[in-house]
Amino acid sequence: MSSPSHDTDTPPPPAHVAIIMDGNGRWAKARGLPRVAGHQRGVDALRGVVEAGQEMEIDFLTLYAFSSENWKRPPTEVDDLMGLLRLYLRRELRELHRNGVRIRFIGEWRKLAPDIVKLIEDAQNTTDANTGLTLVIAVNYGSHREIVEATRTIAAAVADGAMTLEDIDEASFARHLHTDGIPDPDLVIRTSGEQRLSNFLLWQAGYAELVFMDVLWPDFTKQSLQQAVDEFHQRERRYGASSG
Repeated sequence: MSSPSHDTDTPPPPAHVAIIMDGNGRWAKARGLPRVAGHQRGVDALRGVVEAGQEMEIDFLTLYAFSSENWKRPPTEVDDLMGLLRLYLRRELRELHRNGVRIRFIGEWRKLAPDIVKLIEDAQNTTDANTGLTLVIAVNYGSHREIVEATRTIAAAVADGAMTLEDIDEASFARHLHTDGIPDPDLVIRTSGEQRLSNFLLWQAGYAELVFMDVLWPDFTKQSLQQAVDEFHQRERRYGASSG
């Protein structure tokens, strides 16, 4: 699928957009439906946003699909979410690959059920050489744990003599995070009206613009994404410097 060129008057999109997809349960409850119905509609929204990201020529789109804290939910809901992940990978891989999307997973996904791990490995291997949008899916991900793991790895390298204390800086630390090779997000969107990061990309989002939207995730559309990007373009990104 070819992407349209940007208008000369239209600013380029943020290179990396990350989204905390929130509100599936509330969407279902408001309609008297089981929570799984909200998650199912959330998958439809996910599909539309990936298509919109391609059309808008966003380079990286990261989606918070399942946090390490989500294991605290009722087992039936966790099973439903894992089932939807299986279904998404089986149904969408061919189309994503055909459209040049590169798929990458972050988080402790290797601890999931063996069949899901195999699906994830297949998705990453199949699309690894693609040069279009990079779709990053955070599954069994928690930023605190990610940072602790990176710290342990670096400490072990120093103890073994593979690194020195002088080797440790922001760049070397970032290389030990799950997002190694992925640029930091420019824009982080959270749906459903909640205004917190919920342990998502805490290191990486240090200078991201945060946009909180009242729309519930199943109702999130291409227009919602465009609205968030438009707000992003209204921000002055100073990275700690004073404004001119």
